[in-house]
Amino acid sequence: MINGIRRQVYDVIEASRPEHRGARLFDAVMVVLIVATTASVVLETVPSLTAAYGEAFRWFEIASVAVFTVEYLARLWVAVEHPPVARHGAVVGRLRFAMGPFLLIDLMAIAPFYLSLLFPTIDLRVLRLFRLLRLLKLARYSPGLNALLRVLVNERHALGGALIVMLGLLIFCSTLIYHLEHRVQPEKFGSIPDAMWWGLTTLTTVGYGDVVPVTPLGKVLGGAMMIFGLGMFAIPIGIVASAFSRDIHQRDFVVSFGMVSNVPAFSHLGPMELEKITRLLQARRMPAGAVVFSRGDPGDAMYFILSGRVRVDLGGEPADLDAGQFFGEMALYQDAPRVAGVRCLSHCRLLTLAKADFLALTEEDDGFRRKIEQAIKERSRANGDASGPRPQA
Repeated sequence: MINGIRRQVYDVIEASRPEHRGARLFDAVMVVLIVATTASVVLETVPSLTAAYGEAFRWFEIASVAVFTVEYLARLWVAVEHPPVARHGAVVGRLRFAMGPFLLIDLMAIAPFYLSLLFPTIDLRVLRLFRLLRLLKLARYSPGLNALLRVLVNERHALGGALIVMLGLLIFCSTLIYHLEHRVQPEKFGSIPDAMWWGLTTLTTVGYGDVVPVTPLGKVLGGAMMIFGLGMFAIPIGIVASAFSRDIHQRDFVVSFGMVSNVPAFSHLGPMELEKITRLLQARRMPAGAVVFSRGDPGDAMYFILSGRVRVDLGGEPADLDAGQFFGEMALYQDAPRVAGVRCLSHCRLLTLAKADFLALTEEDDGFRRKIEQAIKERSRANGDASGPRPQA
């Protein structure tokens, strides 16, 4: 019984299954709580708000720490449900799991509260800054932020090279401006390190204006540095942007390829053909109750069900379709408007194939065309029309 409860808790807080309603609710609540506690840390530094709502801030902090503590302990408890953790045993596996980056962030987010209770006579106000680490907990619930962190790690060598180039340019320009300006402004350009402050604000195009060149050559160098800065600081931005875009496309392709290979309509295809089909299909998520299309809509795409259940309403007895089945092909095959409506009975993951790609695929792939024609015949017979196919969806 305990193992069953632990598995259920694991499905909610660790499995990250978008179709699991409890997991989606838990993620939403935690994201809201993380944002709220971060806002509380910021707002309680306003004297007027602290004077009026200091007690509310304190109780909110206690409640949020309690929730985060329960979450931390629950993640340790269900850690053995992860196969890699289970291989090391309950104790060693949990210890290794606790040393992971996410669990360390979780621990540092609640540690200041408990340290202040254990050492009440010591001024630990600086540790309150660690409460802002709770904002990093959002990485657990944000695939985009995870992708960005992964990109920064993967591109660390390129970013390091760009940093070296920028540092070299900073030192070179600071040395030049030192020799041009230190005689007329010894208090501001008295050394190369002093000149580097001006060089940094100029290369970044911030330009605080507290230190400026006054000689003609110094002004020329300052203008050149502004132009160089625009180019130099665009290098790391371009590296991160291109790598981030590439990572997203690769991840989406891998996921889509795996899903397409499990669709029965494409079971006869080899890897090369599956890759081609994957690039044609678009993934789509729809909540329970959502309408995929209505009767009378133009037939612009057909749909493959990856997960969930949909209901096809033909005006008579509705038909329910499950994962692995497809619909919407008749309107495309016979170039007719939709004569059926389809809505989701549960949270669904669908793959859509546009009309132009569908027509091209039926012409090029005999196996795919035969499966579509067979499906049309079977659905026509099921509707009491054995004479031939007629549009349904």
